[in-house]
Amino acid sequence: MPTFALGKDMSIHSSPLDSGQPRALAFLVAVALVVGCVAGFGAFVFRQLIGLFHNLSFRQLFSSLYDANQHTAGTAPVWLPLVALPSGALVVTWLVRNFAPEAKGHGVPEVLDAVHFKNGHIRPIVVLIKALASSITIGSGGSAGREGPIVQIGAAFGSFMGGLLRLDHSDRVTLLAAGAGAGIAATFNAPLGGVLFAVEMFLLRLDFRAIALVALTVVSSAFVGRVLMGSAPSFDVPALQLPDYAAEPVYVLVAFASLGVALGAFSGLFIRGLYWAEDIANRIRVNEYLRNAAGMALVGVLLVCLHAGTGHYFVEGVGYAVIMDVLTDVEYAPALLLLLAFLKLCATCMTIGFGGSG
Repeated sequence: MPTFALGKDMSIHSSPLDSGQPRALAFLVAVALVVGCVAGFGAFVFRQLIGLFHNLSFRQLFSSLYDANQHTAGTAPVWLPLVALPSGALVVTWLVRNFAPEAKGHGVPEVLDAVHFKNGHIRPIVVLIKALASSITIGSGGSAGREGPIVQIGAAFGSFMGGLLRLDHSDRVTLLAAGAGAGIAATFNAPLGGVLFAVEMFLLRLDFRAIALVALTVVSSAFVGRVLMGSAPSFDVPALQLPDYAAEPVYVLVAFASLGVALGAFSGLFIRGLYWAEDIANRIRVNEYLRNAAGMALVGVLLVCLHAGTGHYFVEGVGYAVIMDVLTDVEYAPALLLLLAFLKLCATCMTIGFGGSG
């Protein structure tokens, strides 16, 4: 089997585990359809689990009905995150420690590790544990998103199918990438985004065969997702008037460029913040359960303080409600928006760094 070059000092070689055989394209098409349909159904189940744990944590209701684009509502005491977050952290820590350490964190690095260093192998149990751990973290109020978990869940199923059918390394990685993109497509109703994500992040080769299999998997996943979750876009943006940039003052274009530079710097801060939070957590020499629960309790304190000052938790969960507010011109003071950006970064770094899954 050929070596796949990854850079100056890095390469992937075949291993004793990599004993599969190449299969006919028609066979892989059928497998891709199965992976896509399962990924679409998995995205639906994952969103239902988030809704279930959110309603249990914030409303004391056994229901999976939940619109992440709306602010948390209900009659629950505002201090409930102080109980829900540490309790969820204890359950997540138990799941991760005993069944799948790969389910800790945000998911995408673990998939990249499987692609480049484990011949595309992801243990099947990761599908279940990642879905449970991430839905508990997000549903109980942890500041994390659905993207990384659904990528890891879809990729794990693609890897499982590749191993079950004894596909060779190249086709197994293609199925893994297709499963990852399918998860994105289904959960966000964005098939084109799912294809581009899978191709850019996970494929080791760019040829018609691999891209076609990814596209087929993603489209089938998006179709199943639309059947189960509706065809509405993730963010229902009102109609916008397209500006005539040729007639706009120059400072408008400068504002766009400045925004790009600022967000690039903010992204770097976010990445460093995640590593910083993980390093701090690892240096705390106490019981892992106690440490993770204490970290989530700090996130809970932040949520309660925000609710006391503004009437909303704002940075809990996936954070889509604030996005919808901005898109629909809800009036926020600029200083509050800057504060929410900073607090969302802090809350997410603490959630993931102290053992959460999302």
